[in-house]
Amino acid sequence: MEKFKRVFVIVVDSLGVGPMPDSEKFGDKGVNTLQHISESVDTFTIPHLQKLGMANIVPLKQVAGVDAPLAYYTKLKEKSLGKDTMTGHWEMMGLEVTKPFQTFTDTGFPPELISELEKRTGRKVIGNKSASGTEILDELAEEEIATGHMIVYTSADSVLQICGNEETFGLEELYRCCEIAREITMKDEWKVGRVIARPYVGKKKGEFKRTSNRHDYALKPFGKTVLNALKEGGLDVISIGKINDIFVGEGITEALKSKSSVHGMEQTLEVAEKDFHGLCFVNLVDFDALWGHRRNPVGYAQEIEKFDEKLGLLLDTLQQDDLLIITADHGNDPTYTGTDHTREKVPFLAYSKKITQPKQLPETDSFAVIGATIAENFGVPMPEHTIGESLLSLLI
Repeated sequence: MEKFKRVFVIVVDSLGVGPMPDSEKFGDKGVNTLQHISESVDTFTIPHLQKLGMANIVPLKQVAGVDAPLAYYTKLKEKSLGKDTMTGHWEMMGLEVTKPFQTFTDTGFPPELISELEKRTGRKVIGNKSASGTEILDELAEEEIATGHMIVYTSADSVLQICGNEETFGLEELYRCCEIAREITMKDEWKVGRVIARPYVGKKKGEFKRTSNRHDYALKPFGKTVLNALKEGGLDVISIGKINDIFVGEGITEALKSKSSVHGMEQTLEVAEKDFHGLCFVNLVDFDALWGHRRNPVGYAQEIEKFDEKLGLLLDTLQQDDLLIITADHGNDPTYTGTDHTREKVPFLAYSKKITQPKQLPETDSFAVIGATIAENFGVPMPEHTIGESLLSLLI
């Protein structure tokens, strides 16, 4: 018998809570996204996360832990070898990634890849380096508009990104070029986790602005996940934000695209008002994309405060037989060197109005406890080759 009719999983993208035991092997020493954010600002007000137990998970300078948190709380370790979006999300739903995706941060993409991309798209590539999405536009967008060339760049993630001006390059053309790039980068030696279309508007430096028509072309999961099991079991699987892109639509019954993390929470509130049976899976990307990668702890703190405000509304909206899980997919310590994700443990908060004895849970060895818990709740079998031990029996 189901304990919960509806489960909401909210991924606060990149909100790590301290180093993994192997963090130094990934070049990450002493990282702690949430703790270092709290130490970087004069005020940090997150009353709803606080009462759920977030400050009990990791000590925060501005926020005290509480004696009786309203949620079960712990840290989750990542079993997969990686610190990227896809690895983290796939593991949550049962897939262990044993080989990290390719990155081209230091060198840009190989000449052979660029040559094939130029040949097949009919456009010359400019850029081909690791860069911030806003900086690359200031540097090269005027040239792209004038010549029709194509801006290609990467980052610290396993991504190939292509910029296109919506007025001069055109969205359809941008998507066509990205589809070609995705096909090319299926080769093992060039296999990136995602190809991302990065449309923008504006005519000159200082005016360029990326739009919400971004589209991610991710690798398809290499096996069935808990999402597939839920869908095949006749349950609703509603995705918000980039979840649908991360899983390439696999196991999703309804997909909602978000314009921002605040918008994503507004969509979550709307879904919570509806009658559905199953999972609402949410990714809030701005923490990572706007603040973590750009090493802006103040902006990151303010984004968490905005989330906390919407979280308060959600807590009031949740029904008696709902379960809310708040977690993250990796770290991105905005006080650390470079612009890369950071290899960190992630928070786990599990809240329901029907839970009567919330407490601290032991740290787990995998994010996959999330998917396993959801699968057991709805009585669906874990797909073959998936990992994860359910925590459902502990949530009393």
